[in-house]
Amino acid sequence: MTIALRGVGLGVALLALVLLCLWGPPAHAQGISVVDDRGVTVRLPRAPQRIVTLLPSITESVCALGACKQVVATDRWSNWPASVQALPKLGGLDDANVELIVAQKPDLVLVAPSSRVAPRLRALGLTVAELDAQDLSQVQKLFGKIAALIGQPQAADLRWKALQAEIDAARDQVPLKARGTRVYFEVGATPYAAGAASFIGQLLTRLGAVNVVPAELGPFPKLNPEFVVRANPDLIMIAAEEADGLAARPGWARLKAVAGHHVCAIAHADYDLLARPGPRLGLGAAVLARCLNAYAASGTLAAKGALR
Repeated sequence: MTIALRGVGLGVALLALVLLCLWGPPAHAQGISVVDDRGVTVRLPRAPQRIVTLLPSITESVCALGACKQVVATDRWSNWPASVQALPKLGGLDDANVELIVAQKPDLVLVAPSSRVAPRLRALGLTVAELDAQDLSQVQKLFGKIAALIGQPQAADLRWKALQAEIDAARDQVPLKARGTRVYFEVGATPYAAGAASFIGQLLTRLGAVNVVPAELGPFPKLNPEFVVRANPDLIMIAAEEADGLAARPGWARLKAVAGHHVCAIAHADYDLLARPGPRLGLGAAVLARCLNAYAASGTLAAKGALR
């Protein structure tokens, strides 16, 4: 075959040929390939157009990274952004409805590694990626993997930098006298705590607080209640619905945080910000900063209603 090229057209054609040789075809032409949290490569022929998300932090990340319109159904707890509230709800972590998921005809299903439904979905021929995060470095990786899977790899770095700026802004709102405050953050009444190794613990560290649950216990350890009594934190952060019962726990009434009403009762909507390792963690850091600010303003804690 003979190709006739003349003038400027010759130079443009040669340049295009050289670039094609150097760079190869576009990424979408080659398909998408991402290693999920199982260490297994997930492959897609192109950016997915129908995505099912089965974890709120994943739903929020997909939307923040630019593919919210491709989300066709979610788990029952996903409620942000507002647009996902109208989507079909397919269950939770342990009771996701396989038939309803299949009925959505998804190109991609995103689930937590602890999900029981993933093997069944794969057996039915669906493409499934298992993703989650327990610390901030894993949140950054989560952004990167989701961004690659949805065909928006450039969005991950932008979202991560924005999150870092939001955390820094929250840190700047914490007064110096609140730095070094010894904090216990409870995530479950058993009790389970957010340790220093968790994304919540790392946010507290960024804000200048000290987590009484050390990193060596793991991100979200189950504690002996006596551990908290011995630790005797300056400030307790807890979901609002759990705050009133603290004094009734054996030995907790004498904790200086409980006796001094230094308990930051976090409203449900704000608690969502902290419970989901995703793009709204910067807003979660601002919630933590408000708790620390209220603690620092010890003369007006009860009047402001920030602490109990």
